[in-house]
This record gives sequence, structure tokens and C-alpha cells, in this order.
Amino acid sequence: MSGKVEPAPAEDAGSYSLPRDVPLWEIFVTFLIIGATSFGGGVVAYLRAGLVLKKRWLDEEHFMSALEISQALPGLNATNMSIIVGDRLRGVPGSIIAFLGITLPGAALVMILGVLYASNAHNPYVNATLIGVGAAAVGMLTAVTVQIGRKQFGGLVDAAIIAVTVVMVSVLHISLVWVLLTVGPAAVFIYRPRKDIPPETGE
Repeated sequence: MSGKVEPAPAEDAGSYSLPRDVPLWEIFVTFLIIGATSFGGGVVAYLRAGLVLKKRWLDEEHFMSALEISQALPGLNATNMSIIVGDRLRGVPGSIIAFLGITLPGAALVMILGVLYASNAHNPYVNATLIGVGAAAVGMLTAVTVQIGRKQFGGLVDAAIIAVTVVMVSVLHISLVWVLLTVGPAAVFIYRPRKDIPPETGE
């Protein structure tokens, strides 16, 4: 749409190159649309569709890296992602524009819907609508997890890390901070670079 040179397709991670001179208005509009059309946990699916599949500003590997950083940092994943991607594309101005784009629709809608919900909280149709939208968001998040997760599930070690994390958070109800401080360093140690073993073995 901007007439700029596009990077290689997302599936070809080896030839990926960062887009240059992406207009600030395009960054703003892209994140504005994502912020206005996504709902709840489904925002990850919209981010992937917009940034990887449509705009090709990121490939799958770089999207996963940005998502992992966003989840490890305080704050919402969507806003963290917008700042990271905006910075990669246009530096500090890009981060600010992307952040404003993704937060403006939600902030405006929350204010409006908050007032409306307060006056219709006991309406069964309103509650049924929210339950339906929530179910759709869970379905979208599950779908995008399967799509991008296939590239991360490399073997038993990955499955073990996932299982330990799920048990600590969902079963033992350990604070996410402590989970990050324990599982994170352990994963880094397991996958640390080793001079005596080729990187592609993952051992």
C-alpha cells in the first residue's frame, strides 16, 4: 500500500529483512485497526494477521520474539507489542504512533461501553453477548497459539517447560513473577549457546 520495498514472505525466515521508511501514518492506521477490531485475548491473532500475514513487517520468528518479550514485561501484551514493533520500524516516533493507534479505540470504547453496561448490567441479552464474545476470543487465541506454537515445540524439553509453567500458574497458583524468575533462567540455561554443539541440534 505504501509502495515501499516489502521483505520476503514470512515463511522464509532466512531471507527476512526489516522494512525501511514505513510511513508513520501507515503504522498508526494499522495499529488503530487492530485496536478497534480485536477483543480480549484474541488480540494476538489480530496482531499476527496484521503484522505478519498482511503487512509482512515481521516474520514468524521475529513475531514470536516480540510476543515473548511483551509477555515477560509488565503491561498489556498488545501495547507492549505495538511499542516494540513501532520502534523496529521507525524508532521512538514509531513507538509513540503505534502505541497511540492501538490504545485510542479501546480507551474510547471502554468509556462508552462502561457507561452503557452500568445501566444495563442486569439485562440477560447483554450478559449473553459478552459471554459469546468471550468464547470467540478464547477460540481465536487457541487457534493462533496452535499456528505459531508449532515453530516453538521442538521436543520433550519444550513440552516439559510448558508443562511446568502451566502447573505452576494454573494448578499451584504461583505468582507469574516467580514463575518468570524460575522457569525463565532455567530455560535460558538449557538453551544457552554451546561452542561444542551445533546450534541447530538444540542440545
